[in-house]
Amino acid sequence: MAGFGNCTLDTCNVKASIFQYRPSLGANAAFIALFGIAFVLHLLQGLRWRTWTFMGLVLCGCASEMIGYGGRIMMSGNPWNFTGFMLQIVCVTFAPVFFTAAIYVTLYRTVLYLSPTSSRFAPRIYYILFIPCDIISLVLQAIGGAKSTQTSGSSQSAINIALAGLGFQVGTLCIFIALSLDFALRYRRDLQTGAVRTQNIPATFKIFASFLTLSTLCILVRCVYRIDELSNGYQGPLIHNEGLFIGLEGVMVIAAVFALNVGHPGRVFTEADVAPQSEDGTLSETTQIKHRDG
Repeated sequence: MAGFGNCTLDTCNVKASIFQYRPSLGANAAFIALFGIAFVLHLLQGLRWRTWTFMGLVLCGCASEMIGYGGRIMMSGNPWNFTGFMLQIVCVTFAPVFFTAAIYVTLYRTVLYLSPTSSRFAPRIYYILFIPCDIISLVLQAIGGAKSTQTSGSSQSAINIALAGLGFQVGTLCIFIALSLDFALRYRRDLQTGAVRTQNIPATFKIFASFLTLSTLCILVRCVYRIDELSNGYQGPLIHNEGLFIGLEGVMVIAAVFALNVGHPGRVFTEADVAPQSEDGTLSETTQIKHRDG
């Protein structure tokens, strides 16, 4: 593999570059445009429904994706462009962490919306559990990506750090899925036994839950792919397959982001609707959770 500082397309074969291909200009420009559209939509939705935390996290993720794919466009012109490699390997790698954090926030709100007493934990525990885990994943992936850029992808320790971050993200996602299913089953049981009041769940909540599930699964597929990709380092076959990268990285993540547009939590509840919790996780007497019809 030829170094970043001494090669261009005029002097070296593209097979000597780190990815062994020229990143597609069209595909990467399309991803920048799509993430840009998602950014604007989430900004408008967040301002309309005042979902400040959710909006901020998703916007950070979209901005990181656009920067990362900008780096790939730079590498399309010159596969040995070090700045492009640095932007892509850092930003595209850790950007989905912001989307998972936004997803985790919605479990807290869902518990408040449906029945805090059906939860195994006080609602605030979901914040305490998942947000620090997401920060750990973000830090590990950022360090691994940054260290990879310093060594042009040759450092196994950098790869291991990034893999640890991705693995931690997958583990956290799986725990999130398990706790979400646990709450759903407990809530259903409480409805059947009369422990909680039967309520008419609006269509907006069902849409929200369905597309949140889709978004979660898309990001999970993406993370599993990236673990498999990096497990063989920068010399493995998956890192050199742009088609797989486009399909299992780019398409999965942009699908997850647009799913969050369609199933935006602001259609159901906003941060302004939720009051602080009592120690046992139940709603305070002054709390009102508003049902929205769209």
